This record gives sequence, C-alpha cells and structure tokens, in this order.
Amino acid sequence: MSVDDFIKSVDDGIRLSKRLYFGKDRAVAPPKPPPPMERSPQSHLPNAPMVYAVIPDPSIVDNPDIPSYQPHVHGRCDPPALIPLQMNNIDLKADCYLDTAFIYVSGTWRVHCIMGSKACDCRIAVPMGEQGSILGVEVTIPRKSYTTKFIYVEDGKDVDKAARPEDGGFLKANTFTLKIPQVDGGSNLSVKISWSQKLLFSDGQYTLSVPFAFPEFVTPVGKKMSKKEKIEVNVNPGTKNEVLCKTTSHPFKEFRRNAENLGFLYEAEVLTWTNIDVNLSYAVSSRHIIGNLLLQSPAVDDVDQREMFCLYLLPGSQNSVKFLRKDIIFVVDISGSMRGRLLEDTKNALSASLQKLGPEDSFSILAFNSAVYQSSTSLELATPEAVDKAIQWIDTNFVIEDGTNILNPLNKAIEMLSDCHDSVPIIFLITDGTVEDERYICNVMKSKLSNGGSIHPRIFTFGIGTFCNHHFLRMLATIGRGLHDAAYDVDSIKLRMDALFLKAASPVLANIDIDMLEDLEIEMHPSCIPDLSSECPLIVFGRYSGHFPEELKVRGIMADLSTCVIDMKIHKAKNIPVDKICAKQQIDHLTAQSWFSEEKVLEEKIKQLSIQNNVASEFTRMILQETYEGTKVTAGSEKNSKGGPRTITLRSLCIGYGDLEATKENVSPGLEQVKLPEAAEILVKAAFNCCGIIFGRCCCMCCIQCCSRLNDQLVIVLTQLCSALAFFGCMECCSELCCGGNDS
Repeated sequence: MSVDDFIKSVDDGIRLSKRLYFGKDRAVAPPKPPPPMERSPQSHLPNAPMVYAVIPDPSIVDNPDIPSYQPHVHGRCDPPALIPLQMNNIDLKADCYLDTAFIYVSGTWRVHCIMGSKACDCRIAVPMGEQGSILGVEVTIPRKSYTTKFIYVEDGKDVDKAARPEDGGFLKANTFTLKIPQVDGGSNLSVKISWSQKLLFSDGQYTLSVPFAFPEFVTPVGKKMSKKEKIEVNVNPGTKNEVLCKTTSHPFKEFRRNAENLGFLYEAEVLTWTNIDVNLSYAVSSRHIIGNLLLQSPAVDDVDQREMFCLYLLPGSQNSVKFLRKDIIFVVDISGSMRGRLLEDTKNALSASLQKLGPEDSFSILAFNSAVYQSSTSLELATPEAVDKAIQWIDTNFVIEDGTNILNPLNKAIEMLSDCHDSVPIIFLITDGTVEDERYICNVMKSKLSNGGSIHPRIFTFGIGTFCNHHFLRMLATIGRGLHDAAYDVDSIKLRMDALFLKAASPVLANIDIDMLEDLEIEMHPSCIPDLSSECPLIVFGRYSGHFPEELKVRGIMADLSTCVIDMKIHKAKNIPVDKICAKQQIDHLTAQSWFSEEKVLEEKIKQLSIQNNVASEFTRMILQETYEGTKVTAGSEKNSKGGPRTITLRSLCIGYGDLEATKENVSPGLEQVKLPEAAEILVKAAFNCCGIIFGRCCCMCCIQCCSRLNDQLVIVLTQLCSALAFFGCMECCSELCCGGNDS
C-alpha cells in the first residue's frame, strides 16, 4: 500500500465510522475529524502506534454492543478503508544506552466498529524515531496469539515474490505496518511492540524522540472515564560523568539516579490520550573530548564466542572545541532520474549547505551525468560572494541529461583535493542511481586513498530513494573514513542531507588511531575509523581474541594540527547490552562488506546475527507466527488448509542492492507506479472524467477485482453505467448516506 492509498483509506475509514451508533446520550458522540481547511496532506499518517480495522466490505461496519439500522451498502472499498480502533490503555518504556534507544510499547485496542457476528483484518502501524529498526511484535486476541521472528531464507527473491505486500512491511521510512488476520468484532487486541532507534545528538546533548501523538478519535467513546498512561525512560550513557536533564515533553519525575543510570517516570490519569511526542534531552557534562571502552563476554547461546569491545568518544560542547578547516567538493548526480522535485530539493539542500561553510573553508561543485561539469577549476574560499556565485551556477548548470558515471567525478575530486594542506579534504557524493562498475569504483578509491597524504580525502555518501545501491555507498564511505545516510522518502531529502552535512562539516578530531591493539586478533567495525564530529558521537565496536590491555590510548589530530592523546578507561559492560546496541550497525557494515567481497561466509554470519538479535537483514525475512489453542506451527510452514495455525512470511524489510534497470531508464525514485491492466485503466479514466472522483475512493463504488479478465464490451457497459450513476448524483448520495458526507 502506498502512502497516498493509506491516507485515503484512513480518510474513508473515518467517514465510515460515522455509521456507528453509540446510544441516545449526545455526550458519547464520536469526536469529529478536523475540518478540511485544518488538514494537511499527511494528517492521517500515524504519529503514534496505531491499530486499524481493515474494511473491504462496508456493510460489516456497526457497533458490536449496540447494533443499529444501517442503510444497505452495495460494493466494496478499494483500497480497503482503515478505521482507527479505540485504545483502552498504553504504556511506553525507553531504555537509552550510549547513542541507541530501545523502545517497548504495550497497549490494548478494541474492534469497536465491526458487527459482533463478523470479523475483519486489523493493521498495526508503528512510526519509529531516528533510524528506527523493528525488533518484534506480539499480539494476543481471543483464542489466538501472533508473534514475529526472523528466519533464514534460501532465495530471498522467490520469497519476496510469493509474499503479499498487504501482509506487512514499511509504509515509508521508519513506519512499519503489520496485518493481523480476521479479528472478531468487539474483540480486544493486546499488542506489544519493540524497536530500536538512534538518539539525536547535537552540541553534547542527546535527545530521545518517540512518535507518540495520538489522534482524538482513538479515545474510547463513552461517559468521561479516566484512563492511565505511563511513560518510563531509563538512561545509561556509559560514563560516570554527570548527566544533566535539559528538556522534557511530559512532566517526568526522576525516580532513580546512581553512578550508572538514571530513571524518569511519567504517570497520569487522563481523559484523552497524549497528543505530543515523547521527548527527553540530556547532556553528559564535559568541556573536552571524553571516551570510554566497554568489554562484554558473549552469552552462552551466542554464535560468536569471542569477547566484545565497544569504544566510544564524545566531542564535548561546541563552546570548548574547534573545528578542523575543510576543503569540500560536492559531487552531485544530475542524471535523468533526478528530474523534477528531486533536483529542486537537492539544489535547495546544497545551497543551504554552502551557506553553512566557514570563511576559512574552501569548496567546489562537480555535477555529473554522462559528463562532468565544474563550478570552478580549483577550490574557492567560502566567502559570501563565492557562495552566491556558486548558487547561481547551480541554478544555471544543473540541467538534467541521461547517463550516470560516478567514477569520473570521484577521480576528478581526488585530483582537485591532492594539493590540500592543513585541512580535512571531503568529498560529498549525492546520487539516486545504481551503476555497473560499483565494485571497481570501490577498488579504485581504496587504492587512491591509501596512497594519500597525512589526511587523505574523506568520502561522505548520500543516497536518494531505493534505486541506488546503498550498500555500495556505505562501503565507499567506509573506505573513505566518512559516513553514509539516505533519504528513502523523497520528502526527507533536505532534512537528511542537512543532518549528514553537519556531521561532515564539524570535525573536531581527525586521523583517529587506537594504540596497543597490535597483539590482539581483532575484528573492528567500521574498519576505517571516521573522524569525530561535534554532531555525532563516535562508536567503534567489534570482537577480539586474546588479552585486552589494561591501558589504552586513542590519538588524533585537532584543529590546530596538534596531536591529541586520550587515555581510555576500560570497564566491564554492566547493565549495557553492547551486542544489542551494535547489532544493526554491525549487520549494515557486514552486508556492505559481503556485497563488496562476495564472500558467502559473511552472508552466513549476517543471518546468524539477524536471528540472534531480531534485526532485519538482506538474508532473513520476518514471519508472523500464529499460536492457536496452545499449538505453535514451525517456521516456514504454510497456512493450514482447515484454517488452523499458520505462518505468514513478509517481504524484505531491507533496501536491497539497487535497481540498475530503473537507473538506466531514468525512473525517478518515488514516482514509480504499478501499471494497471488496460481494462481497469479505462474504468479509472471513465470514473474520473465522469464523476470528478478517483475511482474506488467512495465506499459505495463497485470494486472490480478481476479487471484483467474483462472484455471490451463489458468495459463499455460499465463505463456507461458509471456515467449514468454520476449523472443522477449517485456518488454524492451514497457518500452522504454511508460516509456522512464531507465533514458534517
């Protein structure tokens, strides 16, 4: 289901819910949705964990407690309407370790909108925070329960072809959905959801931000009854430095503070559920760069029995640290797929980045498709005049043409940065496509960067959409001691690019090296340590065999080009799950390495890590496993032909390895559309032209399930029927009868 379809389905569901009768007492009338003038296009996207009743047949909509007369409805909803279910209780717990938060939400929702004698599917939607990764969902309903888990797959492509998109997956980046089949009207769903996400970080301050703004219409209808909501946040920053709480969204009370962790709690009796996100900001008190190193022994069932380590550095407050000078070259894709909004948003984000450069920084711009275009033959100081001139050059020369050649502009950028001294040279690559020679590009960059000077060029990569190979871009960034980020949704280009540029533009410690590791057999991620940025704590983790030294020093180059030496304190990781914190990042790095090296042994290791830590990977798939009357099916089994327990396999929750054909055909990310069968296309056009309404929007409009089998004569007849119905105003009439009109 696309984002637009989801929004339309929820809008239709809210209209359908007006059919519900809650008694004569006007005080129990369901709350109204916002009037049209107050709605935004994204107003019906979930801003908190939500559960919806999936309504393909509107005739089953009714109050299961107080059945009422309902006008008979012909036809089906296509796509099915989504009625938000009423929520009876909700709890949230967030455990924050280092730069990662683990979120646990439990709540109960009731199917308040389906006849007691009927059943419907229910869709769970989970919006997550920064770089959210779904860990698991548990659902309990009368006589059944469902649990998610990850399993091995032999051929991921075959599994994805067989899996149905409507069963679950990502609606958009950081918003996971899952369908629970056939829940009886009037039933309660007890839902437990867990996911991980990154903490936001800026100027020495961490911020936990969890989507938790519930709309008014999930509040149960009835006499004003108090409800209890509970939010608990636990903080363990991994250091004994003082932790200062800065800002909070809710009136939290500190209920625990000791040398290792803090606890904050909010509990309240409320009449309506919270309508603001959970936010809590805290700072680790330090004027200078600080670090720590944690050691953890593997669990008994760990597939890798080597010891674990996790080294992290915090940059301190911006008031006390200075940035290294930068020479930066922006390498920007202007191939055919970047046309339209993608190019405009990229230009705006690039212009904003240029204006954030310091007066001592230098820059240049290389735009590429099949050719390379330079804004200047050499680097220029980032004076206001030079920046304005560059922005004008962007507006004039960012002209879309076919072709995507990434290697040529990268080679040109390396050449331009070869004469840089006393600065951090940076290549900032922006692309939305896949190319055939990606492994060759990585090998070329690896060779050139290893032969560089004292500070060789850093490579930061930014991918747009899912057609580019993000594993290639991550590998390229790892080779270049940089970072990778992406805008999987076109709407987030500027936000994500701004965040990555701030990390690239604020280095406080470069050429970081760890002493005293020569005697260890060690596996480290990332293998090439990035610079420490004021906008991002640095975490290096891995496994080792041997005896870890009692003392450890970390060295790096500071803004004045002097060498900074940090004495690391080594501790056993008490109450900090290092393996869980680093699992997703480790899987990401190993996946990029396995793509680059094509080593099957790495694929096996990724599979094991994915299943052990409940983290999605390219080589595993999430399944929804049913338990029915105490009987659990085994992984990989199919639906019982007699309606017994089953498993449902979802499509991949990962991004894949790009789409070379889409890149060659210049398909823009986010603009691809499923081609309708010809007969269906004729019907859609006829309904739109005759009625002024997109076919399938109204719940009374007939849904033709088998358009591909319609012959031309039937299409003509149905088109004439649509025209006749529109002429007599049937569409408006039906909308008023069964959906409550517009907003009255």
